[in-house]
Order: sequence, then C-alpha cells, then structure tokens
Amino acid sequence: MIDTSSSVAESAVERQRLLLNWIEQRQRVSVPEIIERFAISPATARRDLEALAMEGKVHRVHGGAIAVRRAPPEPPVLQRALEQADEKKRIAAVAAALIADGETIFLSSGTTVMEVAHLLRDRRNLTVFTNSLLVVNELADAPGVEVILLGGVVRASESSLVGALTMRSLAELRALKVIFGIRAIDLEQGLTNNSLEEGLLDREILRIGNEIIIVADHTKLGRVSTVFVAPLDVIDVLVTDAAAPSDLVQSLRDKGIDVRIA
Repeated sequence: MIDTSSSVAESAVERQRLLLNWIEQRQRVSVPEIIERFAISPATARRDLEALAMEGKVHRVHGGAIAVRRAPPEPPVLQRALEQADEKKRIAAVAAALIADGETIFLSSGTTVMEVAHLLRDRRNLTVFTNSLLVVNELADAPGVEVILLGGVVRASESSLVGALTMRSLAELRALKVIFGIRAIDLEQGLTNNSLEEGLLDREILRIGNEIIIVADHTKLGRVSTVFVAPLDVIDVLVTDAAAPSDLVQSLRDKGIDVRIA
C-alpha cells in the first residue's frame, strides 16, 4: 500500500506558501478569490487561512485574510533619531508629564525614550534605572536626578547594555513606572522586537514596573517584528501620535489600554 499522507502534507505546505505570497502581494484576499485561484474547496481554503493565522503569518478577517505588516529592518539608533523626530518630541512631552518628582522609574533604550529623558532633567528626587547610554548622556548632570546604569555588554547599534549581567541586575530592581520603546505593536501578535537578546531583556524590564508606559510613533503600530516580547495586556498607557490608525487606536482602547495621542 502506498502511503500518500506525506505527499498530501507537502502539497498543503506548498499551497500555503504560495497563498501567503499572494496575500502579501495583494494585502487582502477573500475566500472566494482563494477558491478560484487555487482550485480548492471552501473548507480547504479556510483551513489554509487558519493554519497561516495560527503561525502569525496573516490576520484572519471575516470572509478572508489580510497580510501582516512586517516591521522593516531597524537602522542604528542614532540614524533613527532623525526619523519622525517631531512626533517623537510630542510623544516624549506627553510621557514626561506622567512622571512626577520623587518617583523611581526605568527608562529603556531607544530614541523616543531618549527624548523623554531630556525632558526629565528638571525633576527633583527622581531615581532612574536604565540600560541606555543615551539616557545616561541626557541625565548624568541633572542635579535632581539619580541615574543608575545597569551593567552588561555594549550593543553598539542601540547604545545600550544587554546580556547576562544586565538580566541579573534587573532581577533586583523594582520601579514605579517603566517608560518603554518598542519596535512593533500588533493587535494579535502584541509587542515584538527584532533582536532575540534584546527581546529577552525587554521581557524582564516589563516585569519590574508597576505601570508600563509604551512610547511608540505611528510607524510602529499595526506591525510585527521577528521576536515576541509581550502580549498587549502588559500595557497600561500607550503614547503615540495623531497619525496612528484610528481603528487600531480604538481597538486598543477597547482592550482597556489608555491610549494618549500627542
């Protein structure tokens, strides 16, 4: 007896690969369009979409699917400082207003967080934990701010510290608020980043805060990067800009997230 199960599985995998490529080209497809293009039954079309959705490769919507917007490769941090510069400054102003004198906070790496740090120079009795060399540069000589830099290995592209020593340092810390930059935010895939080492560190950073404040301009929303960091329910406040998609903002609010528009 000839075992045909492996060949059937292989044909399904290849068909799903071709289907994914087609969805990415068109951005949105319906089940009837899939049936016509691939000459398959409605049940098979739906199974293929469910399989791709389970792998996080497409978003399932009523009657079809839409492509997942992948975050592009991330350039070095100093180059990113020039991107969406005005939006980042406005976002930073809203986020900084959430920080009061006397608090203990954590500032993550990233250019938007760097802008937040710049606006905290006049705070009094503020304690700042950070793994960002950019944050240290902004706050090192601020008279009312005590800066505690975590140890670790320098990640030059981010001007940040990562690695086992950084992780061990985090295990001992607690912060009232965490101001956190992220590469991508998606309704289904949550918070994602593009570096495995940094993604693991990000998870630990998010665990030490009583309140998590995400700062992310509109280009980060509705996108997915390569490394899962955390689900959306870790977010208490998201500060973004006016170009953020209104439907996505409403969906985030429906999930109980306090979205502030800068």
